[in-house]
Amino acid sequence: MLNDAWTIRPISDPTPTAKGVAVTLPHTWNATYTKGTHYNRETMVYSRTLAVTPQMAEGRLFLYFEGVNSVADVFVNRKTIGQHKGGYTAFCLEITDHVHIGDNTIEVWAGNAFRTDVLPISGDFNVYGGIHRPVHLIVTGKDCISPLFYGSPGVLVHQNKVNQSQAAITVETILSLKSGKQGLRLYAQVADMQGRLMASGEAAANSDCVSLPMTITKPILWHGRQNPYLYNVKVELKDGEHVLDSQTVQTGLRYFSVDGEKGFFLNGQSYPLRGFNRHEDVDGKGSALTAEDHERDMQLISETGATFIRLSHYPQSSCFYDLADRQGMVLWSEIPLVGPGGYDFTGYVKNVEENARQVALEMIYQNYNHPSVCFWGLFNELLVDEGRFREWDYPVDFIRSLNTLVKEADSSRLTTFATCVSHAHYLGCSDLMAWNKYFRKPGNESKVRQFYEEARQTTAGQPLGISEYGDAGSINIHNDPRYDRVRDHAENYQLLTHEGYWKAIKDMDWLWCKTIWQFSDMQTSIRHEGDRIGINDKGVVTYDRKTRKDIYYFYKAQWNPEPMVYITGRRFVNRKHALTDVKVYTNQKEAILYVNGRKTGKAKADDIHRIVFKDVQLIEGENHIMVKAGKLTDECVWTLKNN
Repeated sequence: MLNDAWTIRPISDPTPTAKGVAVTLPHTWNATYTKGTHYNRETMVYSRTLAVTPQMAEGRLFLYFEGVNSVADVFVNRKTIGQHKGGYTAFCLEITDHVHIGDNTIEVWAGNAFRTDVLPISGDFNVYGGIHRPVHLIVTGKDCISPLFYGSPGVLVHQNKVNQSQAAITVETILSLKSGKQGLRLYAQVADMQGRLMASGEAAANSDCVSLPMTITKPILWHGRQNPYLYNVKVELKDGEHVLDSQTVQTGLRYFSVDGEKGFFLNGQSYPLRGFNRHEDVDGKGSALTAEDHERDMQLISETGATFIRLSHYPQSSCFYDLADRQGMVLWSEIPLVGPGGYDFTGYVKNVEENARQVALEMIYQNYNHPSVCFWGLFNELLVDEGRFREWDYPVDFIRSLNTLVKEADSSRLTTFATCVSHAHYLGCSDLMAWNKYFRKPGNESKVRQFYEEARQTTAGQPLGISEYGDAGSINIHNDPRYDRVRDHAENYQLLTHEGYWKAIKDMDWLWCKTIWQFSDMQTSIRHEGDRIGINDKGVVTYDRKTRKDIYYFYKAQWNPEPMVYITGRRFVNRKHALTDVKVYTNQKEAILYVNGRKTGKAKADDIHRIVFKDVQLIEGENHIMVKAGKLTDECVWTLKNN
């Protein structure tokens, strides 16, 4: 990797003596900002030295960028190498003819300024500028497996027909042949997790694209959280016995479908998709996440028992796709063709079409081999108000053409979108559809149920899912619903919205996905709400990932069979009223409540794994609250101050 020894300086400082600040990648310059709706959207210059040895100079050299937000102009020794538009997909540039033996200067002009020809042009999230994902130097011989095909690994594993008895696949390899040598051959083999050879093939390497069909008998299928089984596919380009280049990719063999009446099926079995939307955004880092950050997020999501993640609203780090493969998490991956989330402006103008097509193909080919990816997302909330639907450039014709492009590039996966205006506008634009619909009030159960039952009748046969639902909740805002006016952004208020929503949809098995907005709090400069400026606090964990909110445990009780019990309101420490309720989430049948060592109640959990102990009496001063559910206990301390 080329992640160290970089410096950064503003392009607005053009003096020859300007010195940069040392940084290590991944990096972004606007992870934090002060106040207001404006934040740094500018251009910065990243620089480093690349030492080229005589041995390296005999072959070919490529720079592979996993992500530069939002536009990257790359220079080597002050000569233009290339430009890439779009900050959430990788790109690769060959620098062979632009370097010399010894030290060479690399400069990347990274700009996140608003442009109508670069996605996203809208959205309720911050666009962090910089080289916010790792950079690699690839060194090959004159003949190689190409890293230049849409930033893909150059090896695409097509799953032609997969079932329990056999998997018919084709290993397609993109080659770049420069030496003029004759008689080169390509070899491919598939090995299981124990290294045993399952299939192999070979062919003459006499074109830029070589396809090798092969069959695996009685494959072990990738089956989500139950068995995320992976195979290694190794491809070698050879001159006789000499290996000129090789590439190894992992994939999982599976088949899936969506039924408008029965939901998602994986390998012929019903497999309910429930989980979260996830942004690449961590407190103090923005989108410049490390592998450890991605691993922590996946661990937290997996702990709830979730089976599904929507990668909102852009392709995310290759590290996270790898984690999803290994953890068995089904993914919805989408391009950043995203609307304003209820604010002014639009997510689509005609000028952005070329970039949308480019990013879609990059997303597909870079993530083609991941078994976790089952859905390609075309857009999110492009237009958000029925009355303004035609005020801006009409997007539907382009969406139809984009869907055709995506299906031509990858017919093995399903396309979908997320809307917050009538899906009738988009009928026939994709295989599936999903709604962003919130109903952010306690007592929402009947409205939620009515909305989806009515929507189900008007989809013209397209399966319907839920792409976003939820509510805000800060761990620093609390209220007692017995006495206080319901308060937006209170942690308790968040629970009431989710409880009613989940109660309404939990048995709607025909919904192909049920996706919470969102996994973690995130930064967005246009929000001034809750207890922190510029934060969307609808996450089930905090922005810094240090605290699981009460709502996190609600879903853990629904989805994770591992025994658990949890007392809500534990951060609502200082109480003013002696008579209160104690709410508990547990996947056990019943629980016993103890207050200050005295047994005060025993109750059974309801159909959403909730127990509410009513009219619990507190004493002045500290109160020790403990709940037992089978062999499990949970406890907290509340302090009553009457004056």
